[in-house]
Amino acid sequence: MEQLICKNLKLGYENITLAEDLSFSVEAGDYLCIVGENGAGKSTLMRTLLRLQKPLGGTIEYHDDLTASSIGYLPQQTLVQKDFPASVYEVVLSGCQNSLGFRLFYSKAAKERARKNMERLGITDLAKRCYRELSGGQQQRVLLARALCATEKMLLLDEPVAGLDPLVTSEMYSLIEKLNDEGITVIMISHDIACSVKYAKHVLHIGNEFFFGTVEDYKKSPAGSKYLGEGGHHHHHV
Repeated sequence: MEQLICKNLKLGYENITLAEDLSFSVEAGDYLCIVGENGAGKSTLMRTLLRLQKPLGGTIEYHDDLTASSIGYLPQQTLVQKDFPASVYEVVLSGCQNSLGFRLFYSKAAKERARKNMERLGITDLAKRCYRELSGGQQQRVLLARALCATEKMLLLDEPVAGLDPLVTSEMYSLIEKLNDEGITVIMISHDIACSVKYAKHVLHIGNEFFFGTVEDYKKSPAGSKYLGEGGHHHHHV
């Protein structure tokens, strides 16, 4: 079942168009990797899907009870305050806010959900720790648990492994794969094309070249063979 359909999307700001004619759809349970050059509009696309920014043109349709606010979002590390003066539990719990409306107190169900997602990501023992004292990998797990509190349907992850060491990176990929196996749709921006296509089902390449389709077809496409043919050493750090 399709959860998200984008037709002829045009992305950017008032006088700058970053990408146009983007048409693609995302099925429930899909794992879509968004790749492309720096400044191609990848993060802008995510912000637009989340309704944090308006598209300059085109349409986004949400299906399967999905709304912009029922999507879990893990922004780039740099955009997240590394020095949250809050405990891990408080950060995770804050992900339940979408479903709260404006109630000031968290319901039992929300607290239960926060606990369940901390368990799911193996961070229960960190619950009382201060977020800013954690390692980068632990912080990403906390933010992933927080995003899961917002949704069981779709996660948008913007370079979730940027800046993590290789061991933590592979743990993070495994975790995301596990969540996808559990039925959660994953849309991930990645600068490590070679690694991300190992896990993804579909690829959206935007920028100098446009491609949308399966990983297999991407490998054979001009865009894919160009980027993967060079040994995949395209580490564009933002």
